[in-house]
Amino acid sequence: MILQAAMDCLDVKGCLVFIFVFLLVVDLMRNRPPTNFPPGPWSLPFLGNILTVLDAETMDKMVENYGPVYSLRRGCRREVYISGYKMVKEALVNQLESFSDRPVLPLFQAVYNGLGLTISNGYSWKAQRRFANTHLRYFGDGKRGLEHYIQLECNYLCEAFKEEQGRGFNPHYILNNAVGNVIASLVFGHRFEYSDETYLKLLHLDNEAVVLSGSLPAQLYDVFPGIMKYLPGPHQTVQSNYRQIADIVQSEIDKHQEDWDPDNPRDYIDTFLNEIIKRKEDPDAGFNTKNLQICTMDLIEAGMETTGTTLRWALVYMMNYPEIREKVQEEIDRVIGQSRQPNMSDRPNMPYTDAVIHESQRFGNILPLGFPKMAGKDATLAGYFIPKGTPINTLLSSVLIDKDEWETPDTFNPAHFLDSDGQFRKRDAFMPFSAGKRGCLGEHLARMELFLFFTTLFQRFSFSPVSGDVPSTERVLGFTQSPKEFLFRALPR
Repeated sequence: MILQAAMDCLDVKGCLVFIFVFLLVVDLMRNRPPTNFPPGPWSLPFLGNILTVLDAETMDKMVENYGPVYSLRRGCRREVYISGYKMVKEALVNQLESFSDRPVLPLFQAVYNGLGLTISNGYSWKAQRRFANTHLRYFGDGKRGLEHYIQLECNYLCEAFKEEQGRGFNPHYILNNAVGNVIASLVFGHRFEYSDETYLKLLHLDNEAVVLSGSLPAQLYDVFPGIMKYLPGPHQTVQSNYRQIADIVQSEIDKHQEDWDPDNPRDYIDTFLNEIIKRKEDPDAGFNTKNLQICTMDLIEAGMETTGTTLRWALVYMMNYPEIREKVQEEIDRVIGQSRQPNMSDRPNMPYTDAVIHESQRFGNILPLGFPKMAGKDATLAGYFIPKGTPINTLLSSVLIDKDEWETPDTFNPAHFLDSDGQFRKRDAFMPFSAGKRGCLGEHLARMELFLFFTTLFQRFSFSPVSGDVPSTERVLGFTQSPKEFLFRALPR
């Protein structure tokens, strides 16, 4: 009996060993890199390189060891990482037809279902992007209409700052309130009061989802969705938050449908509802009520999080570099004065302020990994073969701190954007909005917002840290890189 039990135990162990070895061989065979694929570090069986922390130090080591185009394995999927201005430009601009698709991202797929403006592909994506771009640029008398919305919100923002009466406060949600209201005016046709409970809920849900999307469990969801969807963790919160945001957006769409006048569209939703009728014979273009919900969510998130975070970085830097802040306010006083509100025609006459805003974007580096893309066809980059369907990550941080492109890449230095005569100069390696076909849809709007909000705030207020402690320049890494929460005082000038 004992001998038989021992034999049975050995049989079980032998079976387990055989199964493990078999699965290991299958994993090695299935996940062999294609011939002449970009090189990368050794990876664990089954897991790949999912434990590799994708921070700046790691990326630098990867480039040093493997060059500007390298690969990592995440689970069963090999991804390509592209670093440095020259290679990123080659991929996004020179070969824009090769690397403009989106891969399937299970974390977002569960809610977005491949719809919208961000993660969709093909004909529907092109039709939706073209439609949204036309609306953002030209709705409400085009540039003048956009400028009016932003100037109006600048006034509400300044009133909110005044209500703090010089006390220390956290500007995070007030800034997101203001920036979000600009896109809300374009999409919903109205702004929200800063105390509106539904609006505050939307802001909180979105901010929490953005932060948690960068967590390890959320990243593991994209690698092992079949397992992770049954496990608790921040990935569940991300999906729950986006579902709640979808409900808020849908309630706005329902209100529009109740009093919608096709002859007098008020905003993006009304215009989209008109387009549903016009394009009913073209269902592949994606003009339907479900896609309206998802596209609206994309516009709200893209129009709120990144610009609001950039403004917070700008405030952090101005309190850390008071000599730069003084030059900004001197230029504002000289060009605009205190008797009128800043407008976009002031920007060409304010090169230093414009340079500081651009440097805040460069140094803030809020989207270091960019947004994932995919090879839409077989391609060659830096001499390596990249098969169709390969996920691509263009490292925008590597462009914004490329030592071959910037004089002092690791220093906050507005001179990066000034020529020898003190006039503003464009830099080819300035890519915070990415580039190519998947470049930021709201870049035009964001540039206007950053200039008008920034100049209005520093025209009207002097900012100082609480208790003399300047805000930290350390980064909080989620889906975006944001500054740590901070308090400051806003005193009217």
